[in-house]
Amino acid sequence: MKELILSLLAGLVIGIVFKLLRLPLPAPPVLAGVIGIFGVFCGGVLVDWIAKTFFQA
Repeated sequence: MKELILSLLAGLVIGIVFKLLRLPLPAPPVLAGVIGIFGVFCGGVLVDWIAKTFFQA
């Protein structure tokens, strides 16, 4: 739970700083961003599963 709160807080701070400096937000469109993050997570889980299934003795 602590990691979630820290991640949200970091994102809020970055968003505020970028808006105050009038820079474009460093984030993709909402749906594309969520799908991209989900894909990264699934890729990591898949590699762990493959490693455990095929490469452990």
